[in-house]
Amino acid sequence: MQSSLPVQTLHPGQRIEDEVSSFNLRIHSACSDTGYTACISCFMFPFRTMAKVKATVVCAGLFLCSTVLAIVEDLDDTFKDTRLDDVWLVDFYAPWCGYCKKLEPIWYDVGAELKSSGSPVRVGKMDATAYSGMSSEFGVRGYPTIKLLKGDLAYNYKGPRTKDDIVEFANRVAGPAVRALPSKQMFDHMMKRHDVLFLYVGGESPLKEKYIDVAAELIVYTYFFSASEDVLPESVTLPELPSVVVFKDGGYFTYNEYTDGSLSSWVNKERFLSYLPIDGFTLYELGETGKLVAIAIINEKDPTEESGRLKTMIQMVAKDYREHFNRDFQFGHMDGNDYINSLIMGEVSVPSIIILNTSNEQYFLPSAPVETLEQLVHFINSVLDGSAQAQGGDGMVQRVKRVAFDAKSTILSVFRSSPVLGCFLFGLPLGVISLMCYGICTAESDDGQEDAELMKREEDEEEDDEDEDEPRRATGELEGPEEDGENEDEEIQETKNPDDKKAD
Repeated sequence: MQSSLPVQTLHPGQRIEDEVSSFNLRIHSACSDTGYTACISCFMFPFRTMAKVKATVVCAGLFLCSTVLAIVEDLDDTFKDTRLDDVWLVDFYAPWCGYCKKLEPIWYDVGAELKSSGSPVRVGKMDATAYSGMSSEFGVRGYPTIKLLKGDLAYNYKGPRTKDDIVEFANRVAGPAVRALPSKQMFDHMMKRHDVLFLYVGGESPLKEKYIDVAAELIVYTYFFSASEDVLPESVTLPELPSVVVFKDGGYFTYNEYTDGSLSSWVNKERFLSYLPIDGFTLYELGETGKLVAIAIINEKDPTEESGRLKTMIQMVAKDYREHFNRDFQFGHMDGNDYINSLIMGEVSVPSIIILNTSNEQYFLPSAPVETLEQLVHFINSVLDGSAQAQGGDGMVQRVKRVAFDAKSTILSVFRSSPVLGCFLFGLPLGVISLMCYGICTAESDDGQEDAELMKREEDEEEDDEDEDEPRRATGELEGPEEDGENEDEEIQETKNPDDKKAD
């Protein structure tokens, strides 16, 4: 019985390549049979293999490039008319911006992550300098600017520029403002995933409408959920329904319209843990809550007993004195004092306690070392009631000081990182200015010298003229009496009688 074999259709290029390979194989066999140890076919075999490998690498590179271009799209001025059809995550950049260049590889990772996860968010980038009109419409004022565009709304991203944080932001904002939790299992799962969780409990009500509006406004910062009372654990008891609850710090706290003010303000203040590690970015975000920030400045790389004691006391105040200070204070610790020193334009010792008012750039330092919990509470109360002395601020003097401090810091940082570059950047302009000043001063001195010489020359000429006039005056004095005698004789003759004149 004749077996049927699959027929493989070859394109012309592949058929020719197979025939050449078969011919080379026959030549190689003949070469071996005749005793030759090498032939042209054997010699050329490695080069053909390398060529095939290079072709494979080039094809793979082209494939990867096309994939990268597919996940991150370059946008132009036509984007304005098509953006409403999808949810877009856009990076507005400038080609000369160093931060934009640093973000570029991360941005492609973001695009790949969202594409592989099946997210509906499309990722793009736009040169804000080439399309300045469109970037102005989206409110771009710095580079890079990351925005998620969802319908007519544009959400600014202000978080850390890492792949995970940007992807989490895109997935959170692209979804519904309020997510439903239909079961206890889902509630427990969300509690494990989120350190701070906002939950609306109850049915339709005016409070729910406010909650939805606040969620649409603050979705850039945190998640918002809704559930029925059956989903909550038995340990959670609410004073009334409907209610808005925040779960954090190992407990839960209920929103009270009469004591907590507006729901938006309450959510904005409660979206952080009562105590947390603080860095420069976190401090910037905490400033948007309107709270004062009490910080224990410690050195985590070289922990000491004093650092541990201050950190523990701050944590105890955040937990045990929540009812007293939570409305007005945020608590945490910061590793090192570099950022604080640049912020207050001074030097803060490590370890120490400082309270910052980021709204007006004021800060408060204890007048004496804080050694007990009672002293720390007293210091915080003195800041709260206004008896503590505030330093810093945003007045005109502080602004001028800030400009000088920033200029000094920039110059020092350049010299520390690259002394040669620093000498070139600052030495060359100073050298040019010095030469200009020297030229101006030299020109003024030469003009003064010329004026002095001219005045001296004029004085000498006047002295010479006076010397020439003196002999003339002397000669005139000698000739003067004779002339007077002649004149007198003439006068005498004129006074004589006519008869005398005749006799003469």
